[in-house]
Amino acid sequence: MDLIVSTDVLAAFCERAAKFDFVTVDTEFLRETTYWPKLCLVQVATDDEAVLIDPLVPGFDLSPFYDLLANAAVTKVFHAARQDIEIFVKATGQVPENIYDTQVAASVCGFGDSVSYDNLVRAITNVELDKSSRFTDWSARPLSEKQRLYAVADVTHLRDIYRELAKQVTATRRGDWVEDEMAILRSVDTYVTQPDQAWERLKMKISRPRDLAALKLLAAWREQRAQDSDQPRSRVLKDDVLSELATQRPLTADAFERLRAVPRGFGRSSAAAEIMALLKDVEAMGKAELPVMPERYRGPSPKGAVGDLVRVLLKSVAEQHGVAARIIATSDEIDALVLDDQAEVPALKGWRRKLFGDKALAIKHGRIGLVATRKGIVEFAIKDHEDTAAAE
Repeated sequence: MDLIVSTDVLAAFCERAAKFDFVTVDTEFLRETTYWPKLCLVQVATDDEAVLIDPLVPGFDLSPFYDLLANAAVTKVFHAARQDIEIFVKATGQVPENIYDTQVAASVCGFGDSVSYDNLVRAITNVELDKSSRFTDWSARPLSEKQRLYAVADVTHLRDIYRELAKQVTATRRGDWVEDEMAILRSVDTYVTQPDQAWERLKMKISRPRDLAALKLLAAWREQRAQDSDQPRSRVLKDDVLSELATQRPLTADAFERLRAVPRGFGRSSAAAEIMALLKDVEAMGKAELPVMPERYRGPSPKGAVGDLVRVLLKSVAEQHGVAARIIATSDEIDALVLDDQAEVPALKGWRRKLFGDKALAIKHGRIGLVATRKGIVEFAIKDHEDTAAAE
């Protein structure tokens, strides 16, 4: 396989690639010590050619490749596309046009949730891949022959996988399922975390408005600092430190030293000074400025009998349609829809709602029931559900 190290050669390849209906794409990158992934290698294949592109060559302009990604006439096929696309969004500000993720397609074709590339290659092409180079240092040069063979295999077998899955999706009429998932991957917001929204990804039990106000500001501060310094969030502050700072809100260096989660001496750092300034702002907030806490739910527990019934329904629906249950709904999504009929979860949107979500709500409100038969779980309508509801 060719290793492209100049813009002229890359431009010539991309001109040839633009004549095909699709190209397969993959990347190798490092991210252990950075916020942003460091692109180390790009692999691309057409029907009759496969190349490796070395982005670490000084002065190498990748614009011809980015133009290919922006060409809507060519389908860009990835497997588990999210991290690859994040790299390209960071470089260009745009999501590649006309993308297709074979991991998504495989999930709706019965290969299970988040199936790995090597398992998919084995299942579809009957080829056993050597994955021993997966965790090598892709920033080191020169690349070994073993690394090159590993890298190019990630796009050559992908051609056969794409063709086969596209056939299966068409045969099962699940194109709309795939499209729903692609809509998420096509949104720039999927790949860019805005600092003021960073708190939403934290799973912490916060019960007081002022604590929540502090958490929002602290999470935004950490996200911005991680992005600006290009280091992982956890190297700025770990999640448990954020939680303790939000609830204890230390305003002096000595107060920092009394916290369990905060590293010794941190209270006298410049970062601590910025945090104390934020926390002072929180303390100065009037009640009207504080965020409104979600209303406490007083209905059935999602971990109780209602949740159990919905989970049985989910397993039944998954078996009927030959897909993994987690593709239709996660455990957290079931909890959410038991708590709220209007929950903002995938299980209550698109094809998932048609397949499962509406039935889950019907069970929750006593409109349908489940019965076990030799053929499996069968749903049945409860004709007197209105009387049942009136008696509650």
